[in-house]
Amino acid sequence: MQTAGPVAMVQPRPDLDAMVYGQPYSAPQPVVVADGGGAIGALRNSFASAPMPVGYAAPMAGPVRYDASYHLDAGDKLRVVVYGQEGLTNSYAIDAGGSITMPLIGAVPARGRTTAGLAGEIGARLRNGYIREPSVAVEIDTYRPFFILGEVSAPGQYPYVPNMTVESAVAIAGGFSPRAKRDVVTVTHSENGGAMRAVVPLGTPLAPGDTVFVGERWF
Repeated sequence: MQTAGPVAMVQPRPDLDAMVYGQPYSAPQPVVVADGGGAIGALRNSFASAPMPVGYAAPMAGPVRYDASYHLDAGDKLRVVVYGQEGLTNSYAIDAGGSITMPLIGAVPARGRTTAGLAGEIGARLRNGYIREPSVAVEIDTYRPFFILGEVSAPGQYPYVPNMTVESAVAIAGGFSPRAKRDVVTVTHSENGGAMRAVVPLGTPLAPGDTVFVGERWF
């Protein structure tokens, strides 16, 4: 599935078009493991919306939009364009080590970078003895997948679609099983080496790489 993603550029040109896990959880309360900012901070801030029952996070208002602040990680697939260099322009997947591998310059660390940061790094490496004034653009081709576990019809790994919510993730996984707890789920989000686990309602937005766990109701 192809999805439009943010575009980052080094030395933009006027004619450039815009381009484009886990284990079951038993904790019933939100547990902060580490705070890495970004989407983690957004989820954390949502907890402050009161009054709310203990163990619930308020849904964030509006759709989630991934812009220049989105941090890349393993599983993201990128389109790298080096203008005038067809041999370098290609699609690249971020490997398990967090890098992409390109001709001439080899492995380039991508994990934790923004698309702009990665474009700048690629440009700097090409400028170092390969191309005098490289013009580089990086876009997200497809985001890394999300995972859904527990009481759904078809748990597993699925392609992430921008602006997904917990509810749409459940639908993609075939809906709730007859034993599912249907009002809240547990979501684990990781970013920049930190992780956050929270019990959230169905309208909560998801991010690429999130793990959703649907628990079993007890009555």
